[in-house]
Amino acid sequence: MALFPFFSIKIGLSHTDEMIGAKSGRGEIMAEGRKIFEDCFGMNRILTLICVSLLLSSCQAKPTLVKPRLENEGAVYVYLRPYPQEADRLTFRIEGIFATRKDGGSIPLSLFVKEFHGREFGRERLLAVGELPPGQYEGLSLQVKSASLKGEEGEIALRSGEEGSRISIPFSVVRRKAVVLSLQFRYRESVLEGFRFSPSFSATIPGKIPTGMIGLVTSRGSNIITMFDKITGRIVGIIPTGASPSGIALDPVLRKAYIAISGEDALEVVDLLEGAVMDRQRLTAGDNPLELALTLDGKTLLSANSGSNTVSIIDAASMTERNRFQVGAGPQSILIDRNGRRAYIFNALGNTISVVDIGMGAVAATVVTEAGPVRGQFNRAGNRLYVMHRDSPYLSVIDPVSLSIVRRVNTGTGGAALKVDQGTDLIYIAKRFGEEIDIFDPFSFLPIDYLKAGGEPSYLTIDGEGNRLLIVLPGEGRLRIVNLVGKVINAEIDLGDDPFHAAVMGEK
Repeated sequence: MALFPFFSIKIGLSHTDEMIGAKSGRGEIMAEGRKIFEDCFGMNRILTLICVSLLLSSCQAKPTLVKPRLENEGAVYVYLRPYPQEADRLTFRIEGIFATRKDGGSIPLSLFVKEFHGREFGRERLLAVGELPPGQYEGLSLQVKSASLKGEEGEIALRSGEEGSRISIPFSVVRRKAVVLSLQFRYRESVLEGFRFSPSFSATIPGKIPTGMIGLVTSRGSNIITMFDKITGRIVGIIPTGASPSGIALDPVLRKAYIAISGEDALEVVDLLEGAVMDRQRLTAGDNPLELALTLDGKTLLSANSGSNTVSIIDAASMTERNRFQVGAGPQSILIDRNGRRAYIFNALGNTISVVDIGMGAVAATVVTEAGPVRGQFNRAGNRLYVMHRDSPYLSVIDPVSLSIVRRVNTGTGGAALKVDQGTDLIYIAKRFGEEIDIFDPFSFLPIDYLKAGGEPSYLTIDGEGNRLLIVLPGEGRLRIVNLVGKVINAEIDLGDDPFHAAVMGEK
């Protein structure tokens, strides 16, 4: 703010004041004063340039550390199933867990949980992860640090052997693939004679489940897709992908999932029966595909390319790009209408929605919106489009025929996730920096209820067959599944780093 006084004074000295100073015998004083002001102004210019530089850098997207994809190694993911109720009084700590090879060698895994309290293990937890050389393994070994048992007179320390515990579960590690090991703690076999502790686990490799029960979550920081049972929440598989997997589009008929691989400007196709990547298609360098949408007939795939401000139209059968065209700045998501003719592209940096004629493969119209449109949802009848904004407190209600905004509803600043229940028409809205999901009535547009999310949600979807809301929580590294009747938590699932997008068979 001091720049403007200095600037005005400098201008004054350069003409009239300099002349007055010379005539009155004060020329040297005025010249010195001018030098001081010029030095100050120069310093302020430097400070200004620094501030402007910092401001511009803060406006740009922050670079993400992209983990390299698996190449010459495979991976193992170790999950621990819920504790038996009788283990509530037991607490123990472990120092390490290792994958043991058939040749006698062992490889340490990265621990996600080191301290075990029985009451805190009422759900399945991610215990350890490791990248391993391909080959045959005998199982796992566990090193215990300490153990105690709560009794009537307080904590009782248990003695544990120094040799550690072995878990027999033969498994194979294959290059670029992951194996899941599911452990079940056996309390009675672990606490011996009331004072000795030797942890005992049974271990299994999860089997396949019917494709109609499959749910998927991408984790951009870990380069994986977590496959889970949408009813029980149990992990059934981990699928390694390319760098930074983001959006998902499901084809329930062909039992495929299309995945946007943002970090490699590519798309991958996952065979849900085999739980593995079956095809891959490169896009243009710099595309940074973020979200995908599949037409109802399963023939056409659309990709919102946030890096190049384009949309790709792709033949889903051959995975070849038929067409691409420019849209607004920063396309974040895609929504296809009920008849499959139009796609709506939400351009968060351009403050517009590009309305695409899918058959023609071109932008048919552009709708100017509030600041930062990030996601849209149709109501049950398909005659209203609700648009949530990241940088505006208003939810826009748009007539999809006239493309006019018919209503603006103040739902709060910082929209993060939006979902409309196609069974009830209720609108679910989650905001940044909040851990609650507001539920709005579609007629009065007033909040009538809320759900506790357990963290800051980034994405919502609904399993229509089970009437369950799936909540992606990137900060917690979890997925929460909530039954919409009674708001009961059905499951919480530990995921990889930075979970982004969830999809389930039968979603609505």
